[in-house]
Amino acid sequence: MNRIRCIHVSFPRIALAAMLLGAMSIGGAWAADAPPAHYRVIGYATGWDPVQDKDLHKIDTLIFAFAKVDSGRVVLTEKAARRLKPVVALKARNPKLKVDISVGGWAAGGFSEAASTAAGRKAFADSAAQMLVAREADGLNIDWEYPGHNESGIASSPNDRGNFTLLLKAVRASLDAIGAEHHRHYTLSIAVADGAFVSGVDLAAVDRYVDWFNMMTYDFCNSMTPDTCNHTGLHAAKLAPADARTTGRAVRQFLAAGVPAGKLVIGAAFYARVFGGVDPAHDGLYQPYKKFVGEIPWPKLKSDFIGKQGYVRHWDAQADAPWLWNAGTHTFITYDDPESIAAKAAFVKAHHLGGIMYWEQTLDPDDELLDAILRGLK
Repeated sequence: MNRIRCIHVSFPRIALAAMLLGAMSIGGAWAADAPPAHYRVIGYATGWDPVQDKDLHKIDTLIFAFAKVDSGRVVLTEKAARRLKPVVALKARNPKLKVDISVGGWAAGGFSEAASTAAGRKAFADSAAQMLVAREADGLNIDWEYPGHNESGIASSPNDRGNFTLLLKAVRASLDAIGAEHHRHYTLSIAVADGAFVSGVDLAAVDRYVDWFNMMTYDFCNSMTPDTCNHTGLHAAKLAPADARTTGRAVRQFLAAGVPAGKLVIGAAFYARVFGGVDPAHDGLYQPYKKFVGEIPWPKLKSDFIGKQGYVRHWDAQADAPWLWNAGTHTFITYDDPESIAAKAAFVKAHHLGGIMYWEQTLDPDDELLDAILRGLK
């Protein structure tokens, strides 16, 4: 319920002038914090909390997570549809904001099967386009993790590489057709990893169909990797093996494949990854561990861990990445913070990339990391 009621009052001219000046200053602040014109600032959102309303002018695109593939069609569950509704409603408050819908996510299957036939690709594409119109969204993000791979437990095929290109071609055609009816352009983006995990994507071929690439330059170490690392590091640490994944190496890989720099949107992590039972050499960095503990959102990391409970912050100047080491418990924590995000923003500008995206909107309620992106991209 709207708590603002219309009250007819005769304001003195001085009071009215003060109100107008106040409104102008608020608008000026919004303009000052708006995303830079040449870069995208993209946040994944699993829902919305009104405490985040202050962020609306800072973001180009919110990507709602997730729709799913069900019997070859792109659909929203009833629960997901309820979570999406308040996100789409935000566009009424900021007409420049775009809201896209992402289909997929880790361990979300159905892609390989849908992409394997022309009929399956058309059903996927048409249902996705119809969903965007029905939900008043602005674009589709495809998060297939990953074509040609089954590490997450989903079906895969050696044919996924070619079929993924054909799937994107079909989606682009469906979006263009429905966009012509509504006199608008519906965007298409994909979430992609790097290194061996992008082997099932023909980057040069899919480039013609997508508006940009969301590079998942995080989770470089996780429960399936043998050692700790800078999980969202910009560059390689001195201790890193030759094949270590980094944001910089991922960008070079995509550029070498022919993807235009302006379509590359690198990722930032608004959460930490925690490893226990870590060998103590080099304060836990690039060392084997006994247990992957899990994830910690940025607010809790800052309030309970950084500089507390025996956790000491370290900065890797070569990797442009921080980590925490607890010598007493042999616990290692890797994360992004304002300093590492500033380095990523400088990297985006230096290499004329498309911008920065992040996971996930609710993990930064005080805007500390989001504001670091904005400051860095100015």
